[in-house]
Amino acid sequence: MIKKIVIGVIVVSAVLLLFKYCDFKKNDESDISYNTNLIQQQIVNVGKLVVTEGHFSEVITYKNQQKYLMNMVSFEKKALIVVNADVTVAYDLQKMKYDIDEKNKTITIISIPKEEIKISPDIQFYDVEQSKLNPFTGEDYNKINKSVKANLAKKIEKSTLKSNAKNRLISELSKILILTNTMGWTLQYEGQIIETEKDLGKQVKM
Repeated sequence: MIKKIVIGVIVVSAVLLLFKYCDFKKNDESDISYNTNLIQQQIVNVGKLVVTEGHFSEVITYKNQQKYLMNMVSFEKKALIVVNADVTVAYDLQKMKYDIDEKNKTITIISIPKEEIKISPDIQFYDVEQSKLNPFTGEDYNKINKSVKANLAKKIEKSTLKSNAKNRLISELSKILILTNTMGWTLQYEGQIIETEKDLGKQVKM
C-alpha cells in the first residue's frame, strides 16, 4: 500500500514538473517572439527618409565667341547668371538590410543605403548679350546647367551638409541601439559589436 502511495506521489510530481517545464518554455518562447516583434517594429519606425537640407548661391559669367573669316570677325554672347539652389541629402532607411538572430539575441545590420543627393538649381539670366549669328541655344543652357551642378557638387563636398546628414542618420540608428541594449540584445555592423553611438559613428561611412 505504501509502495503504491510513493509511486503515486512520484508520478504526480513528475507530471507537475513536466507542466511547469512546458509552461516555462512557452513563456520563454513568448518573450523571444515579443522581443523580436518589438525590435522589428522599431526598425520599421526608423525606416524613413532622413533628410538634411541646404541652400547654395553663386554668380557665374558665361561667355562664348564664334569667329569667322580666319578669326578676323567674331560674334560674342555672354550673360550674368545667378544661381540659387536647394540641396537635399537623404537616406532611405526602408532600403536598409538587416538580420535578426533570435537564438543569440543579435541584430546584424547588413547594409545601409548610400546617401541620395538631390540638387535643384534655380538659374536666372541677367545682362544677356547675343547676336543673330551667335544666339543662345539649348546646347548653351545644357552646358551651363552641367557646370552649375558640378560647381555645386564641389561646394557640397566642402560644406557640412553631408556630415550633418550622417549625424541625422546615426541619430535614427541609435534608436535601434538603445532598444537592443535595454532588452539585452546585441547590435552588430561591419563585423563589429556596436555598444555606443560613437561606435556607430566610426562604422558608418559616407
